Amino acid sequence: MRKLLPAALLLTFACAAAQAETIGSVDTVFKLIGPDHKIVVEAYDDPRVAGVSCYLSRAKTGGLKGAVGLAEDKADAAVACRQVGPLQFKGKLPRQEEVFTERASIFFKHVRVVRMVDSKRNALVYLVYSDRLIDGSPKNSVTAVAVPGDQPIPVR
Repeated sequence: MRKLLPAALLLTFACAAAQAETIGSVDTVFKLIGPDHKIVVEAYDDPRVAGVSCYLSRAKTGGLKGAVGLAEDKADAAVACRQVGPLQFKGKLPRQEEVFTERASIFFKHVRVVRMVDSKRNALVYLVYSDRLIDGSPKNSVTAVAVPGDQPIPVR
């Protein structure tokens, strides 16, 4: 059983990372050993709303720890979600739901994107934040996608 746990964790991290498509990155700090610190821009498609893509920018720590996957990324992240095609809802949406998550350290830290339904304004609101097992960060970013008035959002 102990031999299976590391393989299961690795598979879980690989599956979570496979949801993102890297659009590009810029270096922010030169590191002599290992990769540079950088800001990475990734695209995620909303799994329940066809036609909505979210672009997430976040800090990735480089250096020797970053090269071997032991670094803890900073809590700074921003999100911009846009309508990129016709909107199609895949069933009724909960009022609030985590739609994407990606680890920001080898242990207990994640960057999360939560979708909230604003029925009054017929909009989808997306919030990005970072959390940890003990304490998270209040740093966050929010964006919204307006849904046409003649297309009500199906809510549970």
